[in-house]
Amino acid sequence: MCEPECPNQAIYMGDKVYEIMPDRCTECVGFYEEPTCVRVCPINCIITDPAHQESELELLI
Repeated sequence: MCEPECPNQAIYMGDKVYEIMPDRCTECVGFYEEPTCVRVCPINCIITDPAHQESELELLI
């Protein structure tokens, strides 16, 4: 459900599960109030990666 909803095309099918490219993901800042993938995920599997934390300003650029 999440792949077609991503405005940045940051979600793709990995070897076994869908994966998110951190360099393309903006957490929907500038598009929606909350990340769309989190909103539509039926199994609550999307978590933040502590190695890729960015400010709202960084996500907008």
